[in-house]
Formats: sequence, structure tokens, C-alpha cells
Amino acid sequence: MAAQAPTAELGQLSVEDGGSKPKPDAAAASNGNLNHDSDDSEDEAEDAAPAAATGAAEKKKKKKKKSKKKKKNSPTQQSDPPRVLISQLFPNNTYPTGEEVEYVSENRYRTTNEEKRHLDNLKSEWLSDYRHAAEVHRQTRQWAHKNVKPGHTLMEIANGIEDSVRALVGHQGLEEGDALTAGMGFPTGLSINHCAAHYTPNAGNKMVLQQDDVIKIDFGVHVNGNIIDSAFTMAFNPRYDPLLEAVKAATNAGIREAGIDARVGEIGGVIQEVMESYEVEIDGTTYPVKTIRNLNGHSILPYNIHGTKSVPIVKSNDNTKMEEGDVFAIETFGSTGEGKVREEGEVSHYAKRTDAPKVDLRLNSAKSLLNVITKNFGTLPWCRRYLDRLGQDKYLLGLNNLVANGIVESYPPLVDKKGSYTAQFEHTILIRPTVKEVISRGDDY
Repeated sequence: MAAQAPTAELGQLSVEDGGSKPKPDAAAASNGNLNHDSDDSEDEAEDAAPAAATGAAEKKKKKKKKSKKKKKNSPTQQSDPPRVLISQLFPNNTYPTGEEVEYVSENRYRTTNEEKRHLDNLKSEWLSDYRHAAEVHRQTRQWAHKNVKPGHTLMEIANGIEDSVRALVGHQGLEEGDALTAGMGFPTGLSINHCAAHYTPNAGNKMVLQQDDVIKIDFGVHVNGNIIDSAFTMAFNPRYDPLLEAVKAATNAGIREAGIDARVGEIGGVIQEVMESYEVEIDGTTYPVKTIRNLNGHSILPYNIHGTKSVPIVKSNDNTKMEEGDVFAIETFGSTGEGKVREEGEVSHYAKRTDAPKVDLRLNSAKSLLNVITKNFGTLPWCRRYLDRLGQDKYLLGLNNLVANGIVESYPPLVDKKGSYTAQFEHTILIRPTVKEVISRGDDY
């Protein structure tokens, strides 16, 4: 989820029918007792009777034996759409590791240092939660890569992604407080073309994805408040490939530079240099790819998507250092426009402020809504669709009052010049004591 720079789920198991009987052999019947000669003695028939009776008794015994029930196997692969719990696919909390990168130079010792390894082990539950959330994100976006196509509405895309996330973590978020255990880390951003960030459909939105659109898909997954923030861009016309390549390369450059003691201003300089070495030709006109200078990466805190540190994506004099234990979202944005965004359009994204003031609210609707927000989302970002699915209605007056009183922060869509195209790529990295882990890394990006 973008930070603005400050101004100034199995194949069905087939079970064999153990109760079916073999059909009689027709040839054996035609050659049996029915075809014996008439001069056969009755003694032979009498001798045969006990044997037949014994055979019948044995058959009854066999019939009484019940076939053993087969144990259901645990699922070993994901369904389409994703509905199998990640915790079932990876039992005992053994979730896949992200991309681990060893530190270099004066921090190289950390990889094998016993003290640092001990510190790593102390945070095993935290690391397990992060890897759990990351795998949910990977499998959900794998589905998105295959299924998001022109002709789908943004509402269908958003619901498809969010239904998958909730199913994979096993928390639908409809009971009070359930969404705070695990689920969406923030709403699914589906920002198109010149809109760079913070757009998701509100109720009634009928916008349809078009063949010539460039769409940024930015969504968060959390487990126990540990948030994975990762985004990617899709385009269906190859003419936009250089734009996407530029932004992906810039993001990877930023990830490469990140680490303990790295200065964020210097990281921004590397990002900008890589980004602006690209250009893209659209309809015969060549456009330089510009870094969107007033958007930043950011640190992540528990239940707080925008932490206290920013990672600029242009060169700056910010000497803030990355430190052991930090979590960062390294995200970059490129544009064929002005390289600067402004707020414009209907708001969909909101979050309760971590430093929300205590205000004597006079509107009952605002008081009631604040209670719903606090109990269901805490300080996690949410959107108006999330209130709708909780059964809330006629809440806009109260919502606007909470925003006006500084209790809830609104995040309007961020747009560049109309007619321009923007792209975004983003990963979450953990600055662990022993290694840097690009926790959200996958085969896709």
C-alpha cells in the first residue's frame, strides 16, 4: 500500500465400493449340475448338500466382514479458486522461506554468528506468522495472474482476491474481531492507468478492465497483525512492457541495496537511477519513465501498514538507517506522465489513526461506527465494502465525521496526469539478525 511522501484451496477422493459382488461366470453355470446325466445317483446329490451348505455359510461370514474405511488424505495442492487452508498444505507451521540474502561487508559475520542466530530463534513465531501470510499472498496472486483478464469488472477482481485471502487463512472476518486474527492487511488496490494507488471499487462500481489498461494490483495479508505488503502490475498490450520492466528492475535494485545500516536516501538514489534509464514508446511517441517522486516505500509495524520510516524512491539527503528487526515495504512507481501524483476521486480506503485523539463525538452514528471499526479492524486499513459486508448501512455521515475529527484517516486515489500510464512493484523484506529475507518473493516477481 503506497505511502505518500510528506509535503514540504483437491481432486475428489474416489472410494471403491467394497460391497459390490462379482457377477456369476456364465460358462461355469452351463457346465454345472444342471447338465449332469439323469442316471447320476441321489447319493452324490446328498454328499453335495453338506458341501453346499458349508459354502453358503462361508459366504455369509464373508458378507458380514466390513471393509475398512480409508482415511482421508490431507490436501497436497491448492484448489482453483484457492480455498484450501495454507495451514493444511503446510502443517506444523512449516511455511516456505522467502528469498534469504546474506549480509555483506562489515555485517557478513551475522550469517554464522551464534548470538545473532539465537536472536533469530527467539522470534520463530513472528517469522512463522510472516511466512504464513506471505504464502497466502503468493498463492492468491498466482490465481490473480491466471484469472484477471480484460472484460472482468473491478468488483469481480477485488472479491476474487479477497475471498481467496480469507479462505486461505481461515478467517472470513464476519464475526466481531475475526478479521484482527488474520485476513486482509489492507483493501485490494486496483488502480488503472494514470491512477497509481489507493483505488478499490465501492458498492455499485461497474468499471470493467479493458484490453489497453495497465492495472496495479496491491493487496495486503496479515496473520496476527504481521502484514505482507506486496504489489504487481499487469498489462495486456506488450507496448507497456518496458514500463513494467523499468519499475520491476527499480524495485529489485532497492531490495538489493536494503539492509542493516543502509541509508534510505541512498537507496532512493539507486532506485531513481535504474528507473529513469528506461523509456517506452506509445503510439509513436517515446516517453521517459519517470519515478513518481512523491510516493515512498515504508516500514511496517504490527497492525500498522505505515510505520515510522520512509524509503524514498528518488535520491535525497535522508540519512535514516535501516536497523536489525525492521520490516520494510520496498515499493516503486514509474510513470509516463509528470512523475508526481495528487489526490483525486471518490475515497474508498480508510484506517483508524494510531494516534487518534479522544474526541467527545456528538453524532450517534459516528460513535456506533467507531465501535464497529475498532472491534473489527483496529488500526488495519479497510474500505467501504468491508463495512457493507458487516451489514453496516447509512454510515457515510458518521464516517465523514470521524475523518473530520482526525480519528479516521482517509486515503483518496492518487493520480498522475490524465492520459499517462503508471506501474508499481513491491515486496516486503525482513531485516533479520542473520539475513535479509525478501519474505514475499515468488516465482512471478
